Amino acid sequence: MKKILFLFFISHFSLFTFAQVSPKFEFRAVWIATVDNIDWPSKKDLSVNEQKAEFIHLLDMHKQNGMNAVIVQVRPAADAFYPSQYEPWSEFLTGKQGTPPYPYYDPLQFMIEETHKRGMEFHAWLNPYRAVFNLKNSTIASSHVTKIHPEWFLIYGDKKYFNPALQEVRNYVTLIVKDIVTRYDVDGIHMDDYFYPYRISGKEFPDEKTFREYGRGLDKETWRRSNCDSIIKQISETIRINNARVKFGISPFGVWRNKDNDINGSDTKAGQTNYDDLYADILLWLKKGWIDYVVPQLYWEKGHKLCDYNVLLDWWNKHSYGKHLYIGHGLYRANSNAAWKDKNEIPNQIKDLRNYSTTQGSVFFSSKNLERNQNGWADSLRMNYYALPALIPSMPWIDSIAPAKPFIEKNKDQTFTINYKGNKRIKAFAVFVIPDKVDFNMELATLIDIIIGDKQIIFDRNKSVADEGDRIFVCAVDINNNISQAVELK
Repeated sequence: MKKILFLFFISHFSLFTFAQVSPKFEFRAVWIATVDNIDWPSKKDLSVNEQKAEFIHLLDMHKQNGMNAVIVQVRPAADAFYPSQYEPWSEFLTGKQGTPPYPYYDPLQFMIEETHKRGMEFHAWLNPYRAVFNLKNSTIASSHVTKIHPEWFLIYGDKKYFNPALQEVRNYVTLIVKDIVTRYDVDGIHMDDYFYPYRISGKEFPDEKTFREYGRGLDKETWRRSNCDSIIKQISETIRINNARVKFGISPFGVWRNKDNDINGSDTKAGQTNYDDLYADILLWLKKGWIDYVVPQLYWEKGHKLCDYNVLLDWWNKHSYGKHLYIGHGLYRANSNAAWKDKNEIPNQIKDLRNYSTTQGSVFFSSKNLERNQNGWADSLRMNYYALPALIPSMPWIDSIAPAKPFIEKNKDQTFTINYKGNKRIKAFAVFVIPDKVDFNMELATLIDIIIGDKQIIFDRNKSVADEGDRIFVCAVDINNNISQAVELK
């Protein structure tokens, strides 16, 4: 068999051997944090051209590393990385809250378009309750909601938060979500672990007055959880009504509850938990179908004495309730202790999660850690674990209808024209190979390429990694990640 150029000139045999451990369907994403300029933009005072160039660089890097999605923070503190009639421009974009970029552009629209050009999903990451990131040095515009409705906010530590108990707050945050899903072609709305804030030793969150007024006879802990339940339910319903194809995902702290507090909890000893301290009952949200995916932040190493990665991986796989489970990996932990100096920590975490059929992928925190290639982890993804492409798994409860199959025309120059004439909106064509004389079977097929296009593409077999004896099949992929019947190129 002839040699083919695939990364380091791997052979046809090794391609198929490699494919056995590389899922064809897997969510592979990275968090791009904008708060405090963690990932992008790298500084507050970048020019518009520099902002754009940086973001394109990040996308190209993550695409090369095998990612098929990005989760970008577009509302870090009741501010906006897009023109909003409700919230001011973010200081992390322009240096001063309320100041638009100059020359003017819409960063969110730009980011979505560039992401989709590369065949990747764009999930808009919003912080629901944080309103002022740092009371000492954050710039606050006169149009900021804390100035317009000061009665909605509480101060805790060095930050100002929306009061989760107020219906006016829930309506307002839901309005922000509605604005995004109706004006932008986002693929998901994403929220992280910050619901009620993490406890500060010796300080109680100052909501006693609101509790006395709105407690409804509940104990304070149940009441706080009810407040978070209410906003998640309201946001979920709003997304379904206004743009039903948009996914809603939560990335909670990695421990729901410890087993010593709840028989259903994990065998861990976390100092704070979602349920007891952040008042986020993630399992209820999954059971009720209010969210479509969950990304627990499993930022501990394998074998951690209090919160073992493998213990939590197993626990979340038993408690995802049929929704998608992606594992959050803490790349930022690199070299923080002996375990995180081990270059195999992240590769081994990926190997472990792939043993579960109920885990559909990974998300990495954060972008800059991959850019620095700490412990060679970016190399490991690009050359090994994500060397073959993967399609994002579909969510049948959102859309289970497959697109029409493509039509194939063989050209005189031995290339193929692949046409799509169906009614569903598609985003790409997936190319699979099967050994000669073997009928198409998804279990045996190897995904070798995902070609971006919504109507017609040209496929040149001689420029692909397929061996001359392979059978090549193509499927259309719609925007909700359903795939069509496979059609052979011959």
